[in-house]
Amino acid sequence: MNATVTAKRGPAGHGKASHYERPNLDGGLGLAGQLGFGAAILVAIAYVAYSVYADASAAGVSALAFLPFALLFIALLIALGFEFVNGFHDTANAVATVIYANAMPANVAVVWSGFFNFLGVLLSSGAVAFGIVSLLPVELILQVGSSAGFAMVFALLIAAILWNLATWWAGIPSSSSHTLIGSIIGVGVANAILHGKSGTAGVDWTKATEIGQALLLSPLIGFGVAALLFLALKVLVRNKALYQEPKGNTPPPLWIRALLIFTCTGVSFAHGSNDGQKGMGLIMLILIGTVPTAYALNRAVPESYTQEFHLGADAAHAALAKPGAGSPATDLQPAAARLAVTSYIANKTFQPGTVPALAVLIKDIDRQVSEYGSLAKVPAAATENVRNDMYLASEGIKRLAKDDAAKLTEGQLEAVNGFKKSLDAGTRFIPTWVKIAVAFALGLGTMVGWKRIVVTVGEKIGKSHLTYAQGASAELVAMGTIFAADHLGLPVSTTHVLSSGVAGTMAANGSGLQMSTVRNMLMAWVLTLPVSILLAGGLYALFSVIF
Repeated sequence: MNATVTAKRGPAGHGKASHYERPNLDGGLGLAGQLGFGAAILVAIAYVAYSVYADASAAGVSALAFLPFALLFIALLIALGFEFVNGFHDTANAVATVIYANAMPANVAVVWSGFFNFLGVLLSSGAVAFGIVSLLPVELILQVGSSAGFAMVFALLIAAILWNLATWWAGIPSSSSHTLIGSIIGVGVANAILHGKSGTAGVDWTKATEIGQALLLSPLIGFGVAALLFLALKVLVRNKALYQEPKGNTPPPLWIRALLIFTCTGVSFAHGSNDGQKGMGLIMLILIGTVPTAYALNRAVPESYTQEFHLGADAAHAALAKPGAGSPATDLQPAAARLAVTSYIANKTFQPGTVPALAVLIKDIDRQVSEYGSLAKVPAAATENVRNDMYLASEGIKRLAKDDAAKLTEGQLEAVNGFKKSLDAGTRFIPTWVKIAVAFALGLGTMVGWKRIVVTVGEKIGKSHLTYAQGASAELVAMGTIFAADHLGLPVSTTHVLSSGVAGTMAANGSGLQMSTVRNMLMAWVLTLPVSILLAGGLYALFSVIF
């Protein structure tokens, strides 16, 4: 039965009492839903286990040698656990407004959101997955199968889960993306310090600054744009019912209801397609480190790949040998070239020998692939080395293309970027089963644990009940922002935009804000990066000793 809630919800100082009926948040999935939920988890775990077993067996890894790898199983559970927590932690972004505007019942809304999160993961491109991976220190990426590599993956995932759970328990909306990125920065700083370097050496501070700016700006964007949209709606649509508290469980007018459901769907799909990929990238690191024979190289590339790869390597080598880009030294050995390119990526300092070293590395990679005939024929013992060389070359090209000191011409950039696509096709791939596993984890996570943050967004930000127009304005801004951020590659937090958007509509309506909640949200936003950095750094140092 729905509870009738009485609260002083007028603007501060007015003491006006307002009566409204809270949506039913305790409906649950029902017995059939719970049984289906449990069955889905068991099926997903069995599917993951079978898929890894099948891939390893197909790659020639003995089942007896593979199955005892308990570390792999634990690592996969933690990675999928991160996505599960991410699901219920971020559900409020999509469902809070449709629930409190009576557009959908709570239990229907979370299942609807879970399904479109699931769909968003399945249809994602995978580009964001490897964008997250490239933020990690290059030396750890190259030794991901070592103790340091496992310490890295475990530390950043566990740190992100702990902070997400802490903010969820407190019912405070915070960004899972910023938590994960803060954890990555923490691992980079700790790794640099443990190796006697400055703490700044292990982090791309340009990217970190960009994220910090987004952390500060995204709440302002959500607040301001949602407030303006709400005011514009008041001017253009003169229907008093849109700007009043819902009466009981009365749904909004059909067009507003359709708009709310549409934006809920869009935010859910976009959240799945964006946030789901972060887990994919980390799972691929785990698989590459544990079973490199099966996952380090994409052995399913088409037959035409090898010839295209060879032509691209020749073009890139010739471009880097042109006058003005440096001339590859004939006596530079591949081992020295690897060190030079690794140093360039890690230290971000262009040297006269950078271009020659990259040209030598490209030539050596082409030699290796040509000798084996194709990626599918690279022997198990050489797989990890070939993959590392291809990863190094790709990251070196990416940095060189943005480096003004390299002074590459348009023709040179076209040649090296063309070869980079071939490198990425051979190393940056996501098996279908990984997408399905992450989709299950995120989608199922969306259906549980959502109530705490939904109540905060729906009841504890403003001093009055959320109106139809306020819900539509906040959700429309959130959906538009996340799609724009995906398109432009900007690190904007949907969580921040949505919750501050609700606050913006409350302010624009003169409803007043509950400052205790606003303070808690601001505190969580400010603390997310430093706390996740410290947590991940400390855990990395601890796991480095344990492993």
